[in-house]
Amino acid sequence: MQPYLLGIDIGTGSTKAVAVDFNGETLGSSQHYYPVKSPQPGYSEQEPELILNAFINCITDIVKQFGAAPDAISLSSAMHSVICADQNGRPLADMITWADARSEKIAQELRDSEAGPGIYKTSGTPIHAMTPLCKLMWLREHQPKLFEATYKFISIKEFIWYRLFNEFQIDYAIASATGLFDILQLKWNDAACNLAGITPDKLSEPVNTIYKRNDLNYTLSASLKLNPSTSFIIGASDGCCANLGSFVTGPAAASLTIGTSGAVRITSPKPVYNYEAMIFNYLLYEHTLVCGGAINNGGNILNWLIKNFLNKTSPTPADYESVFNDIATVPPGSKGLLFLPYLYGERAPLWDTKSCGVFFNIKPAHTQACFLRAGLEGICFALNNVLQTVEESSAPIKQLNISGGFITATVWTQMLADVTGKTLAIVQQEDASAIGAVFLAMDALGLAIDTKKPSANTELNIFPDQLNHQTYTDAFLVFKKLYNDLKDTMHWVYDKS
Repeated sequence: MQPYLLGIDIGTGSTKAVAVDFNGETLGSSQHYYPVKSPQPGYSEQEPELILNAFINCITDIVKQFGAAPDAISLSSAMHSVICADQNGRPLADMITWADARSEKIAQELRDSEAGPGIYKTSGTPIHAMTPLCKLMWLREHQPKLFEATYKFISIKEFIWYRLFNEFQIDYAIASATGLFDILQLKWNDAACNLAGITPDKLSEPVNTIYKRNDLNYTLSASLKLNPSTSFIIGASDGCCANLGSFVTGPAAASLTIGTSGAVRITSPKPVYNYEAMIFNYLLYEHTLVCGGAINNGGNILNWLIKNFLNKTSPTPADYESVFNDIATVPPGSKGLLFLPYLYGERAPLWDTKSCGVFFNIKPAHTQACFLRAGLEGICFALNNVLQTVEESSAPIKQLNISGGFITATVWTQMLADVTGKTLAIVQQEDASAIGAVFLAMDALGLAIDTKKPSANTELNIFPDQLNHQTYTDAFLVFKKLYNDLKDTMHWVYDKS
């Protein structure tokens, strides 16, 4: 068996491992799923042990598939999770995920305070209920016994890393998404820790994203059928890895991802600040940042549409294909029907947990297919809102390198090109975050790979139709005005419910 590397992306709904050879060519993959729990409205929790099992099963599958252990395993992970752990790394409660909104009031108060701008500028992290800083402030206030009993506040990647090496360590990328880290000094921020009611020793040791070790405990190494020489690279966050895996390493290009949620990201040698829009600034390396904005409403909106318009609770690939075929029969602009896709509140650039979904300008001519198409157009408009905000705060973007499950839907990718007016490039068919983790492993091992120019056989360009772009430009103006006009009413209804 030829030597290979393994990139593992620990996501919200699943963990996926992608095996890659030393030339950067994909050899195989494995994926395991797990549920999200919502014990109360606004709560989002998961069982860390289920995610750990998925991580282990992915490694086991790949080793069995190839009959040999990888030379190195590198980790990518979702951001903003919080696990209250004891001194042995055991969870004292279920993990709080990025999507948890219970600390929204605390986040809003902090954002409106005099301390808010300083915390944002130092951490680079938007002040929002998703961030661990706000989650810790909520835990201290509402679950003081759990808060006091916690030895370390850690993320899902730190939980897995501790199981591998019995040490609490965190990479710069995940740390820079906590709201507790100083992205310029590369250390925990005392002012943010004070707000959270903790000292830095309650957090893990920060290390660079190419930090590696090969001292996995013997029992676990044997059970996974790994070699003692197999290196583990701590890696980065899913967003930072996706930029690397999508070959977005320089100016004029951005990475756009649609999974459960969605994001637009650029790579920059310095932070890009915008306090109103809360552009994030997460570390990829010590002096390289991934900057941009994320939305709450991506593929989850498509699933909601299919479930509630087509009564498909467990859609099959054939169901998705049928939906996209129906959407293709509707002209761009959905005959004037507009959709604000804020079913799950919204992050960038609105940062409005109280926002909601809205269908607008419904007419007798609108069919089920119109509603489905307007739903996807709403997602594209939301991403275009982030894209334009990032451009206004940094520099013009000519090309979007896209990744995520949506790239296989031609009608959706063309729609996105037409809405944004940008050329789209599919440069990575596999999970971009897992591939980005592999690139970090190659860097850590001193292996050469060109992360600036994707190989010709993986690139596919989608060009905007200018007539469609004009239609969408006009509709986008209404889209933004509609939210501004309805914002106060949305908040009034939310507060009354």
